[in-house]
Amino acid sequence: MTLPDLVDSHCHLDFADFDGERDAVIARAIEAGVTRMVTICTRMHNEPRVRAIAETHPQVFYAAGIHPMSAAEEPPVTVDQLVALAAHPKFVGIGESGLDYHYTPQSAPIQQASLRVHIDAARETGLPLIIHARAADDDMAAILTEGYRNGPYSCVMHCFSSSAALARAALDLGFYLSMSGIAAFPKSGELRDIFADAPLDRVLVETDSPYLAPPPHRGRRNEPAYVAHTAKTGAMVYGLSEAAFRAATSANFDRLFAKAAAWKAA
Repeated sequence: MTLPDLVDSHCHLDFADFDGERDAVIARAIEAGVTRMVTICTRMHNEPRVRAIAETHPQVFYAAGIHPMSAAEEPPVTVDQLVALAAHPKFVGIGESGLDYHYTPQSAPIQQASLRVHIDAARETGLPLIIHARAADDDMAAILTEGYRNGPYSCVMHCFSSSAALARAALDLGFYLSMSGIAAFPKSGELRDIFADAPLDRVLVETDSPYLAPPPHRGRRNEPAYVAHTAKTGAMVYGLSEAAFRAATSANFDRLFAKAAAWKAA
């Protein structure tokens, strides 16, 4: 039986880890049934390089923003800059942005200001905000909620591995949770429980490659093809067939990343 196609909703194909074999990595993903990938730009000066990957490969879309861990090192991005990027037909999301108090707590105020800019850009463009959250649950929930009160926007909590409370806050705002290879790690039972409590129609899958490879590739470089292993874990969490889980998460991606879905249809 041929399984439904998968989407890797978050990867970093521009990273040096893929230099010299980027085309082969994308080809392996397609062979594994991963027919669409969103590659994420984390520093604005890299945007032309990330855009070029999306322009070269029909299966690849892209998003751009300033990663919270880089927020203190990069020139601040403006709403107008992000809105201008959204004119590109394959630019489908804002970010990743967010808060990381685990690695970069000293830049918390800068991260918060940057996050608010990305929220405003998501609202103005109608494109989904892509959020990185680590060790900042209370501030993250507060800023996302505050931003939503100023006007609705869509959002995915990428590589979700935070608390049940932050998951609930995000879901209550109508946002999505993205399942990465972390959910397939043997000791991630609590995280799998959080996903099991989330509505199936609010879940995506991703690799965050080159990081966080799921078993049986754990400890090695991750790549978009391996999202198939995470999808197997997701099917187990929801008590579904692998085919049903793949179909559900792809439909969820099309709903949230409507611009990517429209480009594919065209």
